[in-house]
Amino acid sequence: MKIAVIPARGGSKRLPGKNIKELAGKPLIQWTIDAAVNSGVFDHIFVSTDSEEVAETARRCGAEVPFLRSPELATDTATTADALRDFIDKYERLKGQSVQFVCLLQPTSPLRTAEDILRADRLLMADGVDAVVSVCEMEHPFQLCGKLGPSGSLQGFVKSENNVRSQDQDVYYRLNGAIYYCSRELAMSLEKLYDSDVNSRACIMSGWHSVDIDTEMDFLIADTLMRHG
Repeated sequence: MKIAVIPARGGSKRLPGKNIKELAGKPLIQWTIDAAVNSGVFDHIFVSTDSEEVAETARRCGAEVPFLRSPELATDTATTADALRDFIDKYERLKGQSVQFVCLLQPTSPLRTAEDILRADRLLMADGVDAVVSVCEMEHPFQLCGKLGPSGSLQGFVKSENNVRSQDQDVYYRLNGAIYYCSRELAMSLEKLYDSDVNSRACIMSGWHSVDIDTEMDFLIADTLMRHG
């Protein structure tokens, strides 16, 4: 059985209520639920939340919420990996069903599409890897980044060998947080969602689909992109 788990706790300090805040005419969480449904990949699409308000919204949008997340797994210090393991364990004990593959879809990546999910599914099923993790090309070369010295000094900020035209830099990618897809066994053993020691494959997404909402500015960017196609 393949399941999608969408983690959506009720609290958010930077952007209160963001998971059900209206984005381009829909609650934020609905964009991820719709993408999961339209992919046709999953036997069940679940939302893991500590909030009854989020749970009610998720159910109206077509997801299942079989139980609420424990309060201790909805704090700022609890990890998404902790919440995912707890959800799988509780669901299997409650329903007597066995999960084979689990795909974690963050609701803060609303521009991720059904096609992105389908591509991740094909990679995991066909390539003999243990996990598929979504990435996108970095917006700016990391070679042009550095630490400021005392009083904002730029001395040594960029190494001379890195100070070349952007088009001549190697292409680097970053984790975009949209898709983490793996076997049940791996999900239950991981302390964090991404582990460099795992035999994983990148699902490359476009920068357009990789907007990750954490602040009000991120929200406005995503809203603008959606409203203007």
